[in-house]
Amino acid sequence: MIRSIPLVALAMLVALIVPAGPAAAQIPATEAAPFLKAAATVMGDIVRIGDLVENAGAVADVPIFRAPDLGQTGSVPASQVIDAVRPHQVVGIETRGIAEIVVTRASRMIGVKDIEARILRALSGQYGIVEASTLAVTFDNDVRTLQVEPSAGVDLRVLRLTYEPRTGRFDVTFELPGSAAARRQSLRYTGSVSETFEAMVPARPIAAGEVLKASDLTVARRPKSEFAANVVTEAAQAVGRSSRRALRPGQAIRAAELVKTEIVQRNESVAITYEVPGIMLTLRGQALEAGAQGDVINVINVQSKKTIRATVVGPGHVTVTSTAARVATNATNATPPSSSSAR
Repeated sequence: MIRSIPLVALAMLVALIVPAGPAAAQIPATEAAPFLKAAATVMGDIVRIGDLVENAGAVADVPIFRAPDLGQTGSVPASQVIDAVRPHQVVGIETRGIAEIVVTRASRMIGVKDIEARILRALSGQYGIVEASTLAVTFDNDVRTLQVEPSAGVDLRVLRLTYEPRTGRFDVTFELPGSAAARRQSLRYTGSVSETFEAMVPARPIAAGEVLKASDLTVARRPKSEFAANVVTEAAQAVGRSSRRALRPGQAIRAAELVKTEIVQRNESVAITYEVPGIMLTLRGQALEAGAQGDVINVINVQSKKTIRATVVGPGHVTVTSTAARVATNATNATPPSSSSAR
């Protein structure tokens, strides 16, 4: 959410400590005229004239506003910028149609995944845990992303760490060198680590009845407590199948939650194919039941009216075994018995 930047208090303070006058901001006639910037990114907690006004000259480093919080964005009306710089004799500023200037406070994010990885590295280094990549971290409380100064130390440094191998419980406190923002908040985390296994999980919300594609799936490590014999661990076990119910991203998929996708529907017209070396016979048929890829279903030969067993090989296409095909063919080509055979 964009917020207004607090202006007046700092502007008044600057007016008292920074002398204003023609000499302070006199812009030679040979220099380009000053104009407002549409947006600015600042590194510190102060916004200076030069951050908002191009060609500000000698007063570019004069502070005028407080910056937003780390990682936040604010906006300041163009009229307030012009009022704030007027005491410093920056005149004739071109607005170029800009009504407000968007100001962003630069930051570096340390996400929850980064904190988890740092905890596992610390445990691996101090307690000799092997295969840390197979472990998952569960925190006792919600953990928020840290917004720190871009100039702060690259990695969290461990101040205190305790770990109970029997229960997997940990208690760790970090510090971040060079970060005032980190010093103002607690960097203590408690929780537990547990073994994990690789499972296929949805990469996005899946609706009930939706057919899964390879792009819908991703591999995630799940706690070993969630492991069951029917958990899907390979994409081939899920691709092309339909979900019985809605599936959430990151949730381990169980085989029982998936069904084969029916590609032949009951009463649908199908092509019945019988093929042996040198011979291929195609008949018209009608499916007496629905079936997915590889299912064996009952199909009626519309010419002979005989029911045969056929395997679904594609949409509207089934094949039959040699025995079933021979029965169907014989039924189609049979001739009435002769009088001699009748005797």
